[in-house]
Amino acid sequence: MRSEVSGLTRYIATPRISKYRIFIWLDASVLIDDGVYLIARSDDVTFGTLHSRFHELWALRLGTSLEDRPRYTPTTCFETFPFPAGLQPNRNALSPTPLPEGEGLKAAAIADAARRLNELRENWLNPPEWVDRIPEIVLGYPDRLIPKPEHAAELKQRTLTHLYNQRPTWLINAHRALDEAVAAAYGWPADLSDDEVLRRLLELNRARAEKG
Repeated sequence: MRSEVSGLTRYIATPRISKYRIFIWLDASVLIDDGVYLIARSDDVTFGTLHSRFHELWALRLGTSLEDRPRYTPTTCFETFPFPAGLQPNRNALSPTPLPEGEGLKAAAIADAARRLNELRENWLNPPEWVDRIPEIVLGYPDRLIPKPEHAAELKQRTLTHLYNQRPTWLINAHRALDEAVAAAYGWPADLSDDEVLRRLLELNRARAEKG
């Protein structure tokens, strides 16, 4: 893990088993246990594509489950997922070769939507007026967020599971904007049915496999 995140300031993480397929950013100084998967990418394009409806449908269909909870399996969910053309994780971050103009615009749209989703969620999880941000003693580690006494009980209820159970309008709209940006990167309508999305992803996966 340390080798994979070397040089990164953050990485993408997702629970191995979860009611919802949620991806978050973790500071590179944070060590995870075997209940969490790490994607060693620091770019918003990969984050946004993974958090889109397209990848969620793929992961639900190709992953496994523990009782009634979906389990993310990297070999079937991540390694087989056909990212939009030109936006595969090995191309869209820290690459010395600029993306062609069209692909660059699509990548920027996904990144903007992903940043917006993350910003809204973080503000809900830890409203700035409810917490005090205390610099960590160890240099290079993220700041500590200390709940203000009057909001400590409320903050305990501010979890991503609770948020996605509630699905407020702002969250639905943020995900819709992200899905539209990813759909545009594929060159597909944003309102495709789940079955049609899976059919197209499988077709794209097979076409790329045939090309080697």
